[in-house]
Amino acid sequence: MNIYTKTGDAGETGVFGGPRVAKDHPRIEAYGTVDELNAVLGLVRCEKLPVDVDDLLERIQNELFDVGAELATPRPDEKGIARTTAEHAAALERAIDHYQAGLSPLKQFILPGGSKAASCLHLARTVCRRAERRLVTLMRETAGTQEPVSPDLLIYLNRLSDLLFVLARSVNADAKVADVAWRKRE
Repeated sequence: MNIYTKTGDAGETGVFGGPRVAKDHPRIEAYGTVDELNAVLGLVRCEKLPVDVDDLLERIQNELFDVGAELATPRPDEKGIARTTAEHAAALERAIDHYQAGLSPLKQFILPGGSKAASCLHLARTVCRRAERRLVTLMRETAGTQEPVSPDLLIYLNRLSDLLFVLARSVNADAKVADVAWRKRE
């Protein structure tokens, strides 16, 4: 089987169980940004990380693949696509609490930086925030239609971006590298 189909050469793509849509359709933007986030997490995992952090990120990468499948399917229940639930967000909250417990409280804003792994996690956090924005656009467009998007997806991405921030700080602390403090302009 060829990897190229040439069916997207005119700027359209197919969604699972749905029509062909423009490649810049909000649904494509949303799951494409989730895919980008997953790729950035793959980059993070190329760095030396504590085993528990790497294991957590691997689990999240698999979950993000499920999120992407859910977003790529206008009617996921009809196609048997696994749904993101409140429990997925709750698991992220437990991870946030776990990793934040080992950190000193923030007394100022920090800049993305420190170790390379932490910097990559901050990059992942910003891509996750963009995925949230793309999802909000898709939710607004599909509200009241036969293809609404579950609000649990937005909650999941919101918690994930928080977790990525905490993990960046945790990875810096583990590497004994200080977070980079923001210095306000005089």
